[in-house]
Amino acid sequence: MVKINGQSLEVAGRNLLEVVRELEFKDNSYVIEYNLEILKKEFYDKTTLKDGDVVEVVSFMGGG
Repeated sequence: MVKINGQSLEVAGRNLLEVVRELEFKDNSYVIEYNLEILKKEFYDKTTLKDGDVVEVVSFMGGG
């Protein structure tokens, strides 16, 4: 199980970027925290999720 934004999902063994896109974070206006560390964008597609990982996807929103 991998916890993504507080939800436990069966995505261990899968590519982080693919999973994030499937969860409808389709543009690049987000930052990913992976196991309590901000992950550089260049590693999103190189990261394979493992059981016990904790991922937080933080989106940027404009407004006033």
